Amino acid sequence: MAAYAKQFGPHAPDATYVPHGYEERSFDTGEVELNHVVVGDASKPALLLIPGQTESWWGYEAALPLLAPHFQCFAVDLRGQGRSTRTPGRYTIDLIGGDLVRFLDEVVGRPAIVAGLSSGGVAAAWLSAYAKPGQVIGACYEDPPLFSSEVDPAVGPSLRQAIGPVFAVMAKYLGPQWSIGDWEGMGAALPDELPPWLAMIAGLFGVGGGEGPPQPLKEYDPEWGQAFWTGAFFGSCDHDRMLRSVRVPVLFTHHLRTIDEATGALLGASSDTQAARVAELVTGAGQPFTAVDLPTMAHSLHGTDPQLYVDTLLPWAAELTEEPS
Repeated sequence: MAAYAKQFGPHAPDATYVPHGYEERSFDTGEVELNHVVVGDASKPALLLIPGQTESWWGYEAALPLLAPHFQCFAVDLRGQGRSTRTPGRYTIDLIGGDLVRFLDEVVGRPAIVAGLSSGGVAAAWLSAYAKPGQVIGACYEDPPLFSSEVDPAVGPSLRQAIGPVFAVMAKYLGPQWSIGDWEGMGAALPDELPPWLAMIAGLFGVGGGEGPPQPLKEYDPEWGQAFWTGAFFGSCDHDRMLRSVRVPVLFTHHLRTIDEATGALLGASSDTQAARVAELVTGAGQPFTAVDLPTMAHSLHGTDPQLYVDTLLPWAAELTEEPS
């Protein structure tokens, strides 16, 4: 069977990318080129949209026309994802946060609401704590793996008890920058590499599918997953300390989750205990905290139900800006 070694990524654009309905642009931070789109009028409040791990900016494509009447939207590919630069050995939340601080300065150019899914939700949390004063006026954490993406969290299940092994398998069989690309071998190995419940989750990602990698994975550097699994991604950013430093109002959406009582394994982005700790720390930092519980919702609200995503975001945003309603 043919391998997919080195077939996907910015070095192989014809094999990797597909057309989209919005013009893509590039911003040079000095280290990386950040691919992004801008949708909506500059007279509207600014909204920075941050995709999750394995997601490119176009994960928001169905939500953008619903958001555009209310915001000027900036949807970005993080380093190592989409058309943005791959950075071997340099995938950490602090580097990604620094990229976004530069993006807010040079591209957005005015105070913004930031909203991110999953790992992008943790990036939104990072910005809510560590962005320059005045850059961020509010942060939406969409089903973020706060605490559960750390290897040694302050509370609740760790990465090793959640989706982390899936990222480890992808890193092992696909390699940094798709340097191995053993897609078929990974699919065959899933029953041995993962417990049944995680093999099922991997299947939802399209991992090991017989028709080859799904589009989001083609645009993803598997070294991201390796950085998570080793703990390097959050090595210098303790979630408990970060959340104690939040300086803006927060909207937190919490989606489908359950804990396996026999193993303590987490199916979902964060447990109820972890979500409660997020609320405690943000309010302890003196910031308003709005929680929206969506216990039957898939991980990506903006991808699964764009209208509900917009309907959830707008009332909260109306308290931060004069226009959205």
